[in-house]
Amino acid sequence: MNSKTLYRKFLSDYPLLRAIGNTPTVPLVLPGYKSNSAIHVKLENLNPGGSIKDRPVLRMIANAIIEGKLDKSKTILDSTSGNAGIAYAMIGAVTGHKVELVMPGNASEERKKRIRSHGARIIETDPLLGYDEAIREVKRRNEANSNQYFFCNQYANDNNWLAHYEGTGFEILKQVPDITHFVAGVGTGGTITGVGKRLKEHNKNIKIVCIEPEDWRGIEGLKPLDEDSIVPEILDERLIDQKMSINLDVAIDMAHDIAAQGVFVGQSSGAYLVAANEIAKIEDKAVIVTIFNDLGERYFSTGMWNK
Repeated sequence: MNSKTLYRKFLSDYPLLRAIGNTPTVPLVLPGYKSNSAIHVKLENLNPGGSIKDRPVLRMIANAIIEGKLDKSKTILDSTSGNAGIAYAMIGAVTGHKVELVMPGNASEERKKRIRSHGARIIETDPLLGYDEAIREVKRRNEANSNQYFFCNQYANDNNWLAHYEGTGFEILKQVPDITHFVAGVGTGGTITGVGKRLKEHNKNIKIVCIEPEDWRGIEGLKPLDEDSIVPEILDERLIDQKMSINLDVAIDMAHDIAAQGVFVGQSSGAYLVAANEIAKIEDKAVIVTIFNDLGERYFSTGMWNK
């Protein structure tokens, strides 16, 4: 059987996981919006794990099982800021695999509770050392006990970006065929690489816009790409046409604005929408697509919703 047939068979064994992907993309009009450009958002918060990370984690785990790299004797291991951790914990619970995750200690409590509810183990790193310390720690753990773990390594696993190339990007082209701009950020680099590659192959003139957190507080889920940070191995920066720095407070303000319209999303989704709105003001008749990455409920303990 070829790989696609094996993948379909895998999903037939775990029907719940078939709910991942095929999310809708809908037009969104912001309060006070005045532009002849259009903004569309892909609702990745509708995945069963509540975020876009369900897609790459499913593909990475499924392919590891299909290829014989992961069986029940090994524990799935990776580092995460939270959303991928939820996907690992949820999918591991479905397939019956143990899961161990390394996370910064300042990851939101909602994420930690969801992960633990699925039976996964969390190892916390010093938040003052940044997210890169979680990456360093997970590598140390894998090197010390490589026989015990299947180290998924989402920052270097090609199945990460391929999930978006074959899934997310393909769906966007079906749903918004006249797209001119795609706005996303970098966590592992999987989304912007996979979607960007698919879109550029369809039409090289589609602009790929990368969001970067502006200050030291960062935006949860987004990774800085400065010279002092670990750059994900799977990130293909050649696909990026433009980078935009977004401030955390501005991103949170946007999330509050759209919450008043009935849309409840997190910090990174707010940041993406700020950038999409800025592009819409500048460009003439642009068709902009961005992502709503996760759920606003995931940020209650951060103080994001205390206004």
